[in-house]
Parts: sequence; C-alpha cells; structure tokens
Amino acid sequence: MNMGRACWCGDGGQALPWMLLLMTIGLGMVVVAVRLAPVLDDAAEARTAADAAALAGAAAGKAEAQAVASANNAELVEYHRSGSMVTVVVQVGEVRARASAAATVRWVPI
Repeated sequence: MNMGRACWCGDGGQALPWMLLLMTIGLGMVVVAVRLAPVLDDAAEARTAADAAALAGAAAGKAEAQAVASANNAELVEYHRSGSMVTVVVQVGEVRARASAAATVRWVPI
C-alpha cells in the first residue's frame, strides 16, 4: 500500500481541459464573426453606393451623385470630374469605397 503518495493511474479527467480549450476557441471565433459582420456589410453597401453614385455623377453631375449616394445610405465624400470620367468616394459607417465611371454617348441609327 502506498501511504502518502498519490497514484495517477489512467487517463481520467483528460477530456475536461480539451473541452475547455475547444469551447474557448469556438467562443473566440463567434466573437470575431459578430464583430466582423457589420464591417463586411458596410463594405458591400459602400461599394454598391459608390458604383451607383459614379454612374449618376457621370450621367447627371454632382447633385445627382449626392442624391444617389444618400438614397443608398452613404455619404458622398469626394467627387472629381475630369472630362467624361467621374470618380467618387463614398462612406458608409467607417468604410469608404471609390468608384469611377465614364459618360459616353453613342448614336444609334434608327
């Protein structure tokens, strides 16, 4: 008989530390996903708003680009026109997106 000495026999209790580790990793992944989802959503919305504002700006000018950006829940931050090329920068939340469009006219014979 072993008096005063502990006997560590078998692998009992090994699952608990592994489960705690896996649960911590899983919880960390959920936290990252929850924090990242709104940023990704804002980025997609900003890209869409920038594309629409650039097309509107190329077709009808800065006022129309501003109106289209506002309709897409974005703020028009920059507007540059160089000849027929228009470049806009819009912001949704903390995310900015840039887009360009060119105004061209094609005459089609009828």
